[in-house]
Amino acid sequence: MSIVAGVDFGTLSVRVSIVDSAKGLLASAVAEYPLHRKREDPDYATQSHDDQMRALAAATRRAVESAGVSGDMVEAIALDTTGSSVIPVGAGMVPLNEYYLWCDHRAKHEAAEITELAHREKLEAIEWCGGVYSAEWGFAKLLHWLRHNPDKRGRFVSAFEHCDMVAATLCGITDPGRVKRSICAMGHKWMWNAELGGLPPEEFLVKVDPLLAGVRAKLDGRFATSDEIAGYLAPAWAAELGLRPGIPIPVGAFDAHWDAIGAGAKEGDVVNVVGTSTCISAYARSPRLIPGACGVVKGSVHPQFTGVEAGLSATGDIFSAIARRAGTTVVELSKGLETYRAGQTGLLRMTWDNGDRTVLVNADVGGMTIGWNLEDTAQDELFAAVEGTAFHTRVILDRMSEYGAPTQRVINGGGIPQHNAVLNQVYANVLGRPVLVPASNVTGVGSAIFAFLAAGAFRTIEEAQGHVCPAYTVFNPQPDTRPVYDELYAVFRRIYFDFGKPAAGTPFADVLPTLIRVARG
Repeated sequence: MSIVAGVDFGTLSVRVSIVDSAKGLLASAVAEYPLHRKREDPDYATQSHDDQMRALAAATRRAVESAGVSGDMVEAIALDTTGSSVIPVGAGMVPLNEYYLWCDHRAKHEAAEITELAHREKLEAIEWCGGVYSAEWGFAKLLHWLRHNPDKRGRFVSAFEHCDMVAATLCGITDPGRVKRSICAMGHKWMWNAELGGLPPEEFLVKVDPLLAGVRAKLDGRFATSDEIAGYLAPAWAAELGLRPGIPIPVGAFDAHWDAIGAGAKEGDVVNVVGTSTCISAYARSPRLIPGACGVVKGSVHPQFTGVEAGLSATGDIFSAIARRAGTTVVELSKGLETYRAGQTGLLRMTWDNGDRTVLVNADVGGMTIGWNLEDTAQDELFAAVEGTAFHTRVILDRMSEYGAPTQRVINGGGIPQHNAVLNQVYANVLGRPVLVPASNVTGVGSAIFAFLAAGAFRTIEEAQGHVCPAYTVFNPQPDTRPVYDELYAVFRRIYFDFGKPAAGTPFADVLPTLIRVARG
Protein backbone atom coordinates (compact mmCIF):
# COMPACT_ATOMS: atom_id res chain seq x y z
CA MET A 1 0.00 0.00 0.00
CA SER A 2 1.19 3.50 -0.87
CA ILE A 3 -0.39 6.92 -0.24
CA VAL A 4 0.33 9.99 -2.38
CA ALA A 5 -0.98 13.51 -2.98
CA GLY A 6 -2.21 14.54 -6.42
CA VAL A 7 -2.53 18.30 -6.96
CA ASP A 8 -4.50 20.13 -9.64
CA PHE A 9 -4.20 23.92 -9.98
CA GLY A 10 -7.24 25.30 -11.80
CA THR A 11 -8.15 28.81 -12.82
CA LEU A 12 -9.81 29.73 -9.50
CA SER A 13 -8.75 27.05 -7.03
CA VAL A 14 -6.38 24.22 -6.23
CA ARG A 15 -7.58 20.71 -5.45
CA VAL A 16 -5.44 18.28 -3.45
CA SER A 17 -6.41 14.59 -3.53
CA ILE A 18 -5.02 11.96 -1.16
CA VAL A 19 -5.00 8.64 -2.99
CA ASP A 20 -4.28 5.12 -1.73
CA SER A 21 -2.78 2.63 -4.21
CA ALA A 22 -5.17 -0.07 -2.97
CA LYS A 23 -8.27 1.86 -1.87
CA GLY A 24 -8.25 4.70 -4.38
CA LEU A 25 -9.30 8.24 -3.45
CA LEU A 26 -9.37 8.80 0.30
CA ALA A 27 -10.25 12.49 0.38
CA SER A 28 -9.93 15.79 -1.49
CA ALA A 29 -9.85 19.42 -0.41
CA VAL A 30 -10.11 22.65 -2.36
CA ALA A 31 -8.77 26.12 -1.60
CA GLU A 32 -9.49 29.20 -3.70
CA TYR A 33 -7.33 32.12 -4.81
CA PRO A 34 -8.32 35.37 -6.53
CA LEU A 35 -8.20 35.95 -10.27
CA HIS A 36 -7.23 39.54 -10.98
CA ARG A 37 -9.13 41.21 -13.81
CA LYS A 38 -9.44 44.83 -14.98
CA ARG A 39 -12.72 46.30 -16.15
CA GLU A 40 -10.86 48.63 -18.51
CA ASP A 41 -8.86 45.74 -20.03
CA PRO A 42 -10.90 42.55 -20.61
CA ASP A 43 -7.78 40.74 -21.84
CA TYR A 44 -6.08 41.10 -18.45
CA ALA A 45 -5.95 37.97 -16.20
CA THR A 46 -3.28 37.44 -13.55
CA GLN A 47 -2.73 35.55 -10.31
CA SER A 48 -0.29 35.81 -7.43
CA HIS A 49 2.23 33.02 -6.91
CA ASP A 50 2.09 33.62 -3.15
CA ASP A 51 -1.72 33.35 -3.13
CA GLN A 52 -1.52 30.04 -4.93
CA MET A 53 1.14 28.61 -2.61
CA ARG A 54 -0.88 29.61 0.46
CA ALA A 55 -3.92 27.88 -1.05
CA LEU A 56 -1.86 24.77 -1.78
CA ALA A 57 -0.72 24.57 1.83
CA ALA A 58 -4.24 25.01 3.17
CA ALA A 59 -5.79 22.45 0.78
CA THR A 60 -3.06 19.89 1.48
CA ARG A 61 -3.51 20.10 5.24
CA ARG A 62 -7.30 19.80 4.93
CA ALA A 63 -7.06 16.87 2.50
CA VAL A 64 -4.70 14.95 4.77
CA GLU A 65 -6.96 15.58 7.76
CA SER A 66 -10.07 14.50 5.83
CA ALA A 67 -8.32 11.36 4.66
CA GLY A 68 -7.67 10.36 8.24
CA VAL A 69 -3.98 9.70 7.65
CA SER A 70 -0.77 11.21 8.94
CA GLY A 71 1.10 13.59 6.66
CA ASP A 72 4.18 11.44 7.23
CA MET A 73 2.44 8.62 5.35
CA VAL A 74 2.31 10.58 2.06
CA GLU A 75 5.15 9.22 -0.10
CA ALA A 76 5.13 11.66 -3.04
CA ILE A 77 3.33 14.74 -4.33
CA ALA A 78 2.75 15.64 -8.00
CA LEU A 79 1.29 18.81 -9.49
CA ASP A 80 -0.48 19.80 -12.69
CA THR A 81 -1.47 23.36 -13.56
CA THR A 82 -3.12 25.56 -16.15
CA GLY A 83 -1.03 26.63 -19.10
CA SER A 84 0.38 28.58 -20.63
CA SER A 85 0.53 30.49 -17.34
CA VAL A 86 3.82 32.37 -17.33
CA ILE A 87 5.76 34.11 -14.56
CA PRO A 88 8.94 36.20 -15.01
CA VAL A 89 11.48 35.82 -12.19
CA GLY A 90 14.58 37.60 -10.95
CA ALA A 91 17.51 36.36 -8.90
CA GLY A 92 16.66 33.64 -6.41
CA MET A 93 13.49 32.69 -8.35
CA VAL A 94 11.72 35.76 -6.92
CA PRO A 95 8.63 36.65 -9.02
CA LEU A 96 8.90 40.01 -10.80
CA ASN A 97 5.16 40.07 -11.52
CA GLU A 98 2.12 37.91 -11.19
CA TYR A 99 1.41 34.99 -13.52
CA TYR A 100 0.11 35.88 -16.94
CA LEU A 101 -2.70 33.35 -16.59
CA TRP A 102 -3.62 31.06 -19.50
CA CYS A 103 -6.70 33.20 -20.22
CA ASP A 104 -4.74 36.46 -20.34
CA HIS A 105 -4.95 37.63 -23.96
CA ARG A 106 -2.99 40.90 -23.78
CA ALA A 107 -0.26 39.47 -26.04
CA LYS A 108 -2.40 39.29 -29.21
CA HIS A 109 -0.14 41.62 -31.18
CA GLU A 110 3.00 39.79 -30.04
CA ALA A 111 1.48 36.45 -31.06
CA ALA A 112 0.59 37.81 -34.50
CA GLU A 113 4.15 39.12 -34.97
CA ILE A 114 5.63 35.74 -34.02
CA THR A 115 3.27 33.95 -36.41
CA GLU A 116 3.96 36.29 -39.32
CA LEU A 117 7.75 36.10 -38.95
CA ALA A 118 7.72 32.34 -38.40
CA HIS A 119 6.01 31.82 -41.75
CA ARG A 120 8.18 34.39 -43.49
CA GLU A 121 11.33 32.71 -42.13
CA LYS A 122 9.88 29.23 -42.72
CA LEU A 123 10.40 28.27 -39.08
CA GLU A 124 9.42 24.60 -38.98
CA ALA A 125 8.44 24.73 -35.32
CA ILE A 126 5.37 26.85 -36.06
CA GLU A 127 3.84 24.00 -38.04
CA TRP A 128 4.07 21.70 -35.01
CA CYS A 129 1.80 24.01 -33.02
CA GLY A 130 -0.96 24.42 -35.57
CA GLY A 131 0.58 27.04 -37.83
CA VAL A 132 -0.50 29.96 -35.65
CA TYR A 133 1.17 31.14 -32.45
CA SER A 134 -1.39 31.99 -29.78
CA ALA A 135 -1.71 34.97 -27.45
CA GLU A 136 -2.19 32.37 -24.72
CA TRP A 137 1.35 31.00 -25.16
CA GLY A 138 4.72 31.60 -23.60
CA PHE A 139 6.87 33.67 -25.95
CA ALA A 140 4.01 36.05 -26.74
CA LYS A 141 3.35 36.67 -23.03
CA LEU A 142 7.01 37.07 -22.17
CA LEU A 143 7.52 39.57 -25.00
CA HIS A 144 4.47 41.53 -23.87
CA TRP A 145 5.93 41.66 -20.34
CA LEU A 146 9.34 42.82 -21.60
CA ARG A 147 7.73 45.57 -23.66
CA HIS A 148 5.52 46.84 -20.84
CA ASN A 149 7.90 46.57 -17.88
CA PRO A 150 11.05 48.48 -18.88
CA ASP A 151 11.85 49.23 -15.24
CA LYS A 152 12.11 45.50 -14.43
CA ARG A 153 13.98 44.24 -17.51
CA GLY A 154 17.36 44.65 -15.81
CA ARG A 155 16.31 42.26 -13.06
CA PHE A 156 14.88 39.62 -15.42
CA VAL A 157 16.64 36.28 -15.05
CA SER A 158 14.19 33.80 -16.54
CA ALA A 159 10.53 32.90 -16.99
CA PHE A 160 8.69 29.74 -16.01
CA GLU A 161 5.51 27.89 -16.68
CA HIS A 162 3.28 27.53 -13.64
CA CYS A 163 3.87 23.77 -13.26
CA ASP A 164 7.66 24.24 -13.23
CA MET A 165 7.57 27.23 -10.88
CA VAL A 166 5.46 25.42 -8.28
CA ALA A 167 7.64 22.30 -8.35
CA ALA A 168 10.83 24.38 -8.06
CA THR A 169 9.37 26.35 -5.15
CA LEU A 170 8.40 23.19 -3.24
CA CYS A 171 11.87 21.75 -3.84
CA GLY A 172 13.54 24.87 -2.51
CA ILE A 173 15.35 25.52 -5.79
CA THR A 174 16.55 29.13 -6.03
CA ASP A 175 18.84 28.83 -9.07
CA PRO A 176 16.77 29.05 -12.31
CA GLY A 177 19.42 27.01 -14.10
CA ARG A 178 18.68 24.01 -11.88
CA VAL A 179 14.96 23.89 -12.61
CA LYS A 180 13.78 21.02 -14.77
CA ARG A 181 11.33 22.28 -17.37
CA SER A 182 8.28 20.29 -18.41
CA ILE A 183 8.44 18.98 -21.97
CA CYS A 184 4.63 19.03 -21.91
CA ALA A 185 4.55 22.77 -21.16
CA MET A 186 7.53 23.88 -23.23
CA GLY A 187 6.67 21.70 -26.22
CA HIS A 188 3.05 22.78 -26.51
CA LYS A 189 3.42 26.48 -25.66
CA TRP A 190 7.05 27.54 -26.35
CA MET A 191 7.78 25.71 -29.65
CA TRP A 192 10.38 23.50 -27.95
CA ASN A 193 11.15 20.48 -30.13
CA ALA A 194 14.10 18.19 -29.42
CA GLU A 195 14.42 17.16 -33.07
CA LEU A 196 14.51 20.80 -34.20
CA GLY A 197 17.23 21.78 -31.74
CA GLY A 198 15.05 22.69 -28.78
CA LEU A 199 13.73 26.24 -28.52
CA PRO A 200 13.54 28.50 -31.62
CA PRO A 201 16.93 29.90 -32.66
CA GLU A 202 18.29 33.11 -31.14
CA GLU A 203 18.41 34.74 -34.59
CA PHE A 204 14.67 34.19 -35.04
CA LEU A 205 13.76 35.54 -31.61
CA VAL A 206 15.87 38.69 -32.08
CA LYS A 207 14.16 39.32 -35.43
CA VAL A 208 10.80 39.22 -33.64
CA ASP A 209 12.06 41.89 -31.24
CA PRO A 210 15.59 42.78 -30.03
CA LEU A 211 14.18 42.65 -26.49
CA LEU A 212 14.28 38.85 -26.83
CA ALA A 213 18.08 38.88 -27.21
CA GLY A 214 19.55 36.40 -24.74
CA VAL A 215 16.15 35.06 -23.69
CA ARG A 216 16.75 31.68 -25.32
CA ALA A 217 19.76 31.07 -23.09
CA LYS A 218 17.79 32.19 -20.03
CA LEU A 219 15.06 29.66 -20.83
CA ASP A 220 17.42 26.85 -21.70
CA GLY A 221 18.30 24.01 -19.35
CA ARG A 222 17.08 20.51 -18.62
CA PHE A 223 13.80 19.56 -20.32
CA ALA A 224 12.15 16.46 -18.92
CA THR A 225 9.07 14.25 -19.13
CA SER A 226 6.86 13.60 -16.13
CA ASP A 227 8.39 10.22 -15.32
CA GLU A 228 11.48 12.13 -14.13
CA ILE A 229 11.95 13.70 -10.71
CA ALA A 230 11.96 17.51 -10.47
CA GLY A 231 13.35 17.39 -6.93
CA TYR A 232 12.43 16.61 -3.35
CA LEU A 233 10.17 18.42 -0.90
CA ALA A 234 12.17 21.01 1.02
CA PRO A 235 11.88 21.06 4.84
CA ALA A 236 10.32 24.53 4.96
CA TRP A 237 7.57 23.60 2.53
CA ALA A 238 7.09 20.20 4.15
CA ALA A 239 6.23 22.07 7.34
CA GLU A 240 3.80 24.34 5.46
CA LEU A 241 2.01 21.42 3.79
CA GLY A 242 2.09 19.11 6.80
CA LEU A 243 4.05 16.44 4.92
CA ARG A 244 7.43 14.91 5.57
CA PRO A 245 10.48 16.45 3.88
CA GLY A 246 12.39 14.67 1.16
CA ILE A 247 9.49 13.05 -0.67
CA PRO A 248 9.87 13.06 -4.48
CA ILE A 249 8.12 15.55 -6.77
CA PRO A 250 7.95 14.55 -10.45
CA VAL A 251 8.19 17.03 -13.31
CA GLY A 252 4.76 18.61 -13.72
CA ALA A 253 2.48 19.06 -16.72
CA PHE A 254 -0.76 20.68 -17.85
CA ASP A 255 -4.02 19.82 -16.12
CA ALA A 256 -5.96 18.58 -19.16
CA HIS A 257 -3.10 16.29 -20.20
CA TRP A 258 -2.86 14.62 -16.82
CA ASP A 259 -6.67 14.48 -16.68
CA ALA A 260 -6.43 12.26 -19.76
CA ILE A 261 -4.14 9.88 -17.88
CA GLY A 262 -6.43 10.07 -14.82
CA ALA A 263 -9.42 9.23 -17.02
CA GLY A 264 -7.73 5.96 -17.96
CA ALA A 265 -6.82 6.88 -21.55
CA LYS A 266 -4.92 4.35 -23.62
CA GLU A 267 -3.43 4.64 -27.10
CA GLY A 268 -6.37 4.98 -29.48
CA ASP A 269 -8.48 6.93 -26.99
CA VAL A 270 -9.33 10.60 -27.24
CA VAL A 271 -10.14 12.50 -24.06
CA ASN A 272 -12.46 15.50 -24.20
CA VAL A 273 -12.14 17.56 -21.04
CA VAL A 274 -15.46 19.36 -21.47
CA GLY A 275 -15.95 22.48 -19.37
CA THR A 276 -16.17 26.16 -20.24
CA SER A 277 -14.05 25.18 -23.25
CA THR A 278 -12.93 21.74 -24.40
CA CYS A 279 -9.37 20.46 -24.31
CA ILE A 280 -8.85 17.37 -26.46
CA SER A 281 -5.88 15.11 -25.71
CA ALA A 282 -4.61 11.94 -27.30
CA TYR A 283 -1.31 10.21 -27.86
CA ALA A 284 0.19 8.27 -30.72
CA ARG A 285 3.19 6.02 -31.09
CA SER A 286 5.05 8.05 -33.72
CA PRO A 287 5.47 11.84 -33.99
CA ARG A 288 3.70 13.20 -37.05
CA LEU A 289 2.68 16.70 -37.97
CA ILE A 290 -1.09 17.30 -37.66
CA PRO A 291 -2.05 20.56 -39.41
CA GLY A 292 -4.15 22.75 -37.14
CA ALA A 293 -3.47 20.84 -33.92
CA CYS A 294 -2.39 23.08 -31.03
CA GLY A 295 0.62 20.90 -30.38
CA VAL A 296 2.21 17.60 -31.35
CA VAL A 297 4.87 16.91 -28.74
CA LYS A 298 6.90 13.79 -28.11
CA GLY A 299 6.78 12.92 -24.41
CA SER A 300 3.75 14.99 -23.43
CA VAL A 301 0.54 13.43 -22.03
CA HIS A 302 2.28 10.02 -21.82
CA PRO A 303 6.09 10.09 -21.59
CA GLN A 304 6.50 7.14 -23.97
CA PHE A 305 4.26 8.51 -26.73
CA THR A 306 3.70 11.64 -28.77
CA GLY A 307 1.01 13.82 -27.22
CA VAL A 308 -1.55 15.66 -29.32
CA GLU A 309 -3.51 18.66 -28.07
CA ALA A 310 -6.55 20.24 -29.71
CA GLY A 311 -9.78 21.76 -28.54
CA LEU A 312 -12.80 24.03 -28.76
CA SER A 313 -12.42 27.62 -27.55
CA ALA A 314 -15.91 27.60 -26.04
CA THR A 315 -18.31 24.83 -25.01
CA GLY A 316 -19.96 25.36 -21.62
CA ASP A 317 -19.52 29.09 -22.16
CA ILE A 318 -21.79 28.83 -25.21
CA PHE A 319 -24.44 26.89 -23.29
CA SER A 320 -24.30 29.47 -20.47
CA ALA A 321 -24.57 32.39 -22.90
CA ILE A 322 -27.68 30.90 -24.53
CA ALA A 323 -29.30 30.41 -21.12
CA ARG A 324 -28.28 33.88 -19.93
CA ARG A 325 -29.83 35.55 -22.96
CA ALA A 326 -33.02 33.62 -22.24
CA GLY A 327 -33.04 34.79 -18.63
CA THR A 328 -32.61 31.30 -17.20
CA THR A 329 -29.97 28.70 -16.34
CA VAL A 330 -28.48 25.85 -18.34
CA VAL A 331 -29.96 23.37 -15.85
CA GLU A 332 -33.50 24.75 -16.35
CA LEU A 333 -33.12 25.12 -20.11
CA SER A 334 -31.86 21.54 -20.40
CA LYS A 335 -35.04 20.03 -18.95
CA GLY A 336 -36.74 18.16 -21.79
CA LEU A 337 -33.72 17.96 -24.11
CA GLU A 338 -33.78 14.17 -23.73
CA THR A 339 -36.94 14.13 -25.89
CA TYR A 340 -35.25 15.85 -28.84
CA ARG A 341 -34.42 13.71 -31.85
CA ALA A 342 -31.36 14.14 -34.08
CA GLY A 343 -31.62 17.29 -36.17
CA GLN A 344 -35.19 18.08 -35.12
CA THR A 345 -34.54 21.78 -34.51
CA GLY A 346 -33.60 22.50 -38.11
CA LEU A 347 -30.77 24.63 -36.72
CA LEU A 348 -27.05 24.31 -37.37
CA ARG A 349 -24.90 25.97 -34.72
CA MET A 350 -21.30 26.97 -35.54
CA THR A 351 -19.52 27.03 -32.19
CA TRP A 352 -17.08 29.88 -32.84
CA ASP A 353 -18.34 32.26 -30.16
CA ASN A 354 -14.80 32.54 -28.75
CA GLY A 355 -12.93 31.80 -31.98
CA ASP A 356 -11.62 28.53 -33.38
CA ARG A 357 -8.78 26.78 -31.56
CA THR A 358 -8.63 23.71 -33.83
CA VAL A 359 -8.34 23.05 -36.75
CA LEU A 360 -8.56 26.55 -38.24
CA VAL A 361 -6.66 28.25 -35.41
CA ASN A 362 -8.55 31.43 -36.21
CA ALA A 363 -9.68 34.06 -33.72
CA ASP A 364 -11.46 36.15 -36.39
CA VAL A 365 -14.62 34.07 -36.55
CA GLY A 366 -17.84 34.27 -34.56
CA GLY A 367 -20.70 31.99 -33.61
CA MET A 368 -23.46 31.41 -36.13
CA THR A 369 -26.87 29.77 -35.91
CA ILE A 370 -28.33 28.91 -39.29
CA GLY A 371 -31.90 27.87 -40.04
CA TRP A 372 -33.96 30.03 -37.64
CA ASN A 373 -37.72 30.32 -37.96
CA LEU A 374 -40.19 32.32 -35.89
CA GLU A 375 -41.13 29.37 -33.69
CA ASP A 376 -37.59 28.41 -32.60
CA THR A 377 -36.75 28.72 -28.90
CA ALA A 378 -33.67 29.13 -26.73
CA GLN A 379 -33.99 25.45 -25.87
CA ASP A 380 -33.82 24.60 -29.57
CA GLU A 381 -30.62 26.64 -29.84
CA LEU A 382 -29.16 24.88 -26.80
CA PHE A 383 -29.74 21.46 -28.36
CA ALA A 384 -28.30 22.70 -31.66
CA ALA A 385 -25.26 23.99 -29.74
CA VAL A 386 -24.71 20.56 -28.18
CA GLU A 387 -24.88 19.07 -31.67
CA GLY A 388 -22.60 21.84 -32.97
CA THR A 389 -19.88 21.17 -30.39
CA ALA A 390 -20.12 17.49 -31.30
CA PHE A 391 -19.79 18.26 -35.04
CA HIS A 392 -16.78 20.49 -34.33
CA THR A 393 -15.23 17.69 -32.27
CA ARG A 394 -15.78 15.32 -35.19
CA VAL A 395 -13.88 17.71 -37.48
CA ILE A 396 -10.96 17.54 -35.05
CA LEU A 397 -11.06 13.75 -34.66
CA ASP A 398 -11.18 13.32 -38.44
CA ARG A 399 -8.07 15.50 -38.76
CA MET A 400 -6.25 13.53 -36.04
CA SER A 401 -7.15 10.17 -37.58
CA GLU A 402 -6.07 11.38 -41.02
CA TYR A 403 -2.59 12.13 -39.69
CA GLY A 404 -1.96 8.98 -37.71
CA ALA A 405 -3.42 9.60 -34.24
CA PRO A 406 -6.03 6.83 -33.73
CA THR A 407 -9.40 7.90 -32.32
CA GLN A 408 -11.27 4.67 -31.62
CA ARG A 409 -12.92 5.55 -28.31
CA VAL A 410 -13.87 8.88 -26.78
CA ILE A 411 -13.65 9.59 -23.06
CA ASN A 412 -15.71 12.60 -21.98
CA GLY A 413 -14.11 14.06 -18.88
CA GLY A 414 -14.44 17.45 -17.25
CA GLY A 415 -17.31 18.84 -15.24
CA ILE A 416 -20.14 18.83 -17.80
CA PRO A 417 -20.35 15.19 -19.01
CA GLN A 418 -20.95 13.71 -15.56
CA HIS A 419 -24.14 15.77 -15.28
CA ASN A 420 -25.37 15.80 -18.88
CA ALA A 421 -26.42 12.48 -20.37
CA VAL A 422 -27.93 14.22 -23.41
CA LEU A 423 -24.56 15.70 -24.37
CA ASN A 424 -22.83 12.32 -24.05
CA GLN A 425 -25.43 10.54 -26.19
CA VAL A 426 -25.37 13.24 -28.87
CA TYR A 427 -21.57 13.02 -28.96
CA ALA A 428 -21.70 9.21 -29.37
CA ASN A 429 -24.22 9.58 -32.18
CA VAL A 430 -22.39 12.37 -34.02
CA LEU A 431 -18.90 10.89 -33.58
CA GLY A 432 -19.99 7.34 -34.37
CA ARG A 433 -17.86 6.03 -31.50
CA PRO A 434 -18.54 4.84 -27.95
CA VAL A 435 -18.36 7.69 -25.44
CA LEU A 436 -17.07 6.69 -22.01
CA VAL A 437 -17.79 8.88 -19.00
CA PRO A 438 -15.78 8.29 -15.81
CA ALA A 439 -18.01 7.41 -12.88
CA SER A 440 -16.27 9.92 -10.62
CA ASN A 441 -14.26 13.12 -10.90
CA VAL A 442 -10.80 12.45 -12.35
CA THR A 443 -9.32 15.82 -11.36
CA GLY A 444 -6.09 15.05 -9.53
CA VAL A 445 -6.09 11.35 -10.41
CA GLY A 446 -3.53 11.89 -13.17
CA SER A 447 -1.33 13.78 -10.71
CA ALA A 448 -1.68 10.91 -8.25
CA ILE A 449 -0.60 8.42 -10.93
CA PHE A 450 2.63 10.32 -11.57
CA ALA A 451 3.17 10.62 -7.81
CA PHE A 452 2.79 6.84 -7.52
CA LEU A 453 5.44 6.39 -10.22
CA ALA A 454 7.76 8.77 -8.37
CA ALA A 455 7.20 6.82 -5.15
CA GLY A 456 7.88 3.50 -6.87
CA ALA A 457 4.43 2.13 -6.04
CA PHE A 458 3.74 1.13 -9.67
CA ARG A 459 6.11 0.35 -12.51
CA THR A 460 4.07 1.83 -15.34
CA ILE A 461 1.30 4.33 -15.99
CA GLU A 462 -0.89 1.52 -17.26
CA GLU A 463 -0.44 -0.48 -14.05
CA ALA A 464 -1.36 2.55 -11.96
CA GLN A 465 -4.39 3.30 -14.14
CA GLY A 466 -5.65 -0.23 -13.56
CA HIS A 467 -5.67 0.34 -9.81
CA VAL A 468 -6.90 3.93 -9.34
CA CYS A 469 -8.89 5.09 -12.39
CA PRO A 470 -12.70 5.02 -12.06
CA ALA A 471 -15.06 2.81 -14.02
CA TYR A 472 -17.08 4.19 -16.95
CA THR A 473 -20.65 4.72 -17.99
CA VAL A 474 -20.74 3.91 -21.72
CA PHE A 475 -22.90 5.70 -24.29
CA ASN A 476 -23.01 3.72 -27.55
CA PRO A 477 -24.03 5.28 -30.88
CA GLN A 478 -27.72 4.86 -31.73
CA PRO A 479 -27.77 3.46 -35.29
CA ASP A 480 -30.98 5.24 -36.31
CA THR A 481 -29.33 8.65 -35.87
CA ARG A 482 -26.41 7.95 -38.18
CA PRO A 483 -28.02 8.90 -41.55
CA VAL A 484 -29.25 12.23 -40.12
CA TYR A 485 -25.99 13.18 -38.48
CA ASP A 486 -23.87 12.11 -41.45
CA GLU A 487 -25.98 14.37 -43.69
CA LEU A 488 -25.80 17.30 -41.27
CA TYR A 489 -22.10 16.80 -40.69
CA ALA A 490 -21.40 17.16 -44.40
CA VAL A 491 -23.19 20.54 -44.32
CA PHE A 492 -21.39 21.55 -41.11
CA ARG A 493 -17.98 20.79 -42.65
CA ARG A 494 -18.78 22.84 -45.73
CA ILE A 495 -19.82 25.87 -43.66
CA TYR A 496 -16.90 25.32 -41.25
CA PHE A 497 -14.26 25.62 -43.95
CA ASP A 498 -16.03 28.06 -46.29
CA PHE A 499 -16.73 30.62 -43.59
CA GLY A 500 -13.85 29.84 -41.29
CA LYS A 501 -10.72 29.62 -43.38
CA PRO A 502 -9.20 33.02 -44.21
CA ALA A 503 -7.91 33.60 -47.74
CA ALA A 504 -9.32 30.26 -48.83
CA GLY A 505 -10.77 31.65 -52.03
CA THR A 506 -14.35 30.96 -50.98
CA PRO A 507 -16.99 33.70 -51.23
CA PHE A 508 -17.53 33.65 -47.44
CA ALA A 509 -14.04 33.71 -45.87
CA ASP A 510 -14.20 37.47 -45.23
CA VAL A 511 -17.75 37.61 -43.79
CA LEU A 512 -17.05 36.99 -40.10
CA PRO A 513 -13.77 38.95 -39.96
CA THR A 514 -15.60 41.91 -41.53
CA LEU A 515 -18.39 41.76 -38.93
CA ILE A 516 -15.83 41.65 -36.11
CA ARG A 517 -13.84 44.56 -37.56
CA VAL A 518 -16.91 46.74 -38.04
CA ALA A 519 -18.21 45.96 -34.53
CA ARG A 520 -14.89 46.94 -32.98
CA GLY A 521 -14.85 50.21 -34.85
